[in-house]
Amino acid sequence: MNEFTEWYSRGYGVTFRIRREILEDRSRYQKIELYETDGSGKMLVLDGAIQFVERWENTYHEILVHPAILTHPDPKKVLIIGGGDGGALREVLKHPVEKAVMVEIDRKVVNFVRKYIPIDRGAFDDQRTELIIGDGVEYVRTTDEKFDVIIIDSTDPVGPAIFLFSREFYRACYDILGENGVLVTQAGGSYFHIEEFIKAYENMKREFDGVYGFAFPIIGYAPPWNFVAGLKGDVDFENIDVARGKRIETEYYDPERHSSMLFLPRFLRERLRI
Repeated sequence: MNEFTEWYSRGYGVTFRIRREILEDRSRYQKIELYETDGSGKMLVLDGAIQFVERWENTYHEILVHPAILTHPDPKKVLIIGGGDGGALREVLKHPVEKAVMVEIDRKVVNFVRKYIPIDRGAFDDQRTELIIGDGVEYVRTTDEKFDVIIIDSTDPVGPAIFLFSREFYRACYDILGENGVLVTQAGGSYFHIEEFIKAYENMKREFDGVYGFAFPIIGYAPPWNFVAGLKGDVDFENIDVARGKRIETEYYDPERHSSMLFLPRFLRERLRI
């Protein structure tokens, strides 16, 4: 039986035993691989980086989506940048939102996942969904729409995705949020993307009214995995709508234990001065 390893720095890797490679393809933007793992279902890999493992993908998508949406008192319109696998979209539509706009640059990823590993569970076909194939950065710069919540479901904060963690991009996101709004992004691992996480946090802190870093162990990534939430207006990330959250079906995110995610290792808190 073969193995697939995604290597981080310092010789650390995340490895899955592989029963077979299902498909390998290449889009205009990236190499796309799909494997069947030994016990965890199918695994999507983009340019050598594990995106999700079928059995465990909700350890990521639930944490990315629900804390941000439950922070907003009345979320009606949600923007997702990236997220071509549809997992974040699926979680967003568990809430009674009126509209979810997803801007994904790579149509091939969307088509690939819908055909071979449809974790969206019908979310792409929901009447509330608007799928735009295009550049998320350009969309944020040029749209006239306003949103209550923005979710950045991008690749890691390195390489081509680095602009999605910049002050300029965060300022543009702030401007298209309503009077009260929340932005959330994944921001890499606590131990192997330290500088990238700190830069994302500090850039967001300069552009938003409030900022929170939080973490959760994601199977398939180097744990714990970091997220950053930026707040605009009268919203409080520490006081979510627990009653609304309890009506949402989740496996890993627990709204009654929301505060337990607001943990960062001491060395990170000291670097961030929080």
